[in-house]
Amino acid sequence: MHYVDGFLAPVPTANRDQYLKHAADAAVVFKEHGALRLVECWGDDVPDGVLTSMPMAVKCEPHETVVFAWIVWPSRAVRDAGMARVMADPRMHAPGMTMPFDGKRMIFGGFQVMLDT
Repeated sequence: MHYVDGFLAPVPTANRDQYLKHAADAAVVFKEHGALRLVECWGDDVPDGVLTSMPMAVKCEPHETVVFAWIVWPSRAVRDAGMARVMADPRMHAPGMTMPFDGKRMIFGGFQVMLDT
């Protein structure tokens, strides 16, 4: 079964185009290092919760939009090796690759796929 890295991030709404360029540039690097697919989703129906919610999880501010994204890898082993190569790739540290959002509030994790229909 595939392995998935999932992400939630609060992105300044005004930075949408900048974020999309950043994601597209990073996708090239991730795919070169083993990722099968990258998906970036711009929130447009992400309600605030009472106890918890996606906006609360990333401490989303009124001028920000929640982004939900994931990367599909062939396996956990490929992801572990590929992610290490991505983080060491100089393209990920080029001046134009600065994250257009507050990375401290991004949440992420790796997941084993249990069902894929």
